[in-house]
Amino acid sequence: MLESRLNSEFLIYLTTNNYQPGDRVPPLTTLKKELGLSISKLREQLEAARMLGVVEVKPRSGIRCANYEFFPAIKHSLLFGLALDNSLFTQFGELRNHIEISFFSEAVQKLTRSDLLELDSLVLSAQEKLNGTPIRIPHNEHKDLHLNIFKKLENTFVLGLLEGYWEAYEAVDLNVYTDIQYLHKVWDYHKLIIQNLINNNIEGALDTFIEHTKLIDTRNQ
Repeated sequence: MLESRLNSEFLIYLTTNNYQPGDRVPPLTTLKKELGLSISKLREQLEAARMLGVVEVKPRSGIRCANYEFFPAIKHSLLFGLALDNSLFTQFGELRNHIEISFFSEAVQKLTRSDLLELDSLVLSAQEKLNGTPIRIPHNEHKDLHLNIFKKLENTFVLGLLEGYWEAYEAVDLNVYTDIQYLHKVWDYHKLIIQNLINNNIEGALDTFIEHTKLIDTRNQ
């Protein structure tokens, strides 16, 4: 059975008993009797499940199952890898670029007119920051623009990997990158991408999107 590969009595318990997001899980004292494990072993497995994002643990509400998402499962491994060697960010960035390009057309066709106008407002906000006094780095707008383009994909693995990219981006301090000419160029591309989408020119938007993914290579040089 698939559950036997989980290597965790606690995770097997959740799956075999069909726990759903929001369901309350019995306290450790009850689980100790049901699973025949020590409290220390249960705490260890509970913490592992919490880091995977499978459960939430709060003082008053106890243990509850969470919605399954892929991002928590890769977050700690990714950060650990970058702590060992931050040049791994380049490899992960290449993976992210291929994912975004592959899913771009599918993702943007799911966006509504309201979604596109929201993306356009992020472009305007970013340009205001770059042209303001003092100049401000529009990192949040950058992150939100990319994630919102793909937000309606019903694929937790794609979304998890894209979220992981921005976690890595911040971990290696690229969110404080201050080459203003580079940032202006990035947002010129973003503006053109969104304008193409608003005009229903998906092919033109994708071509511009692919071209703009090559900018990070210039920055790294």
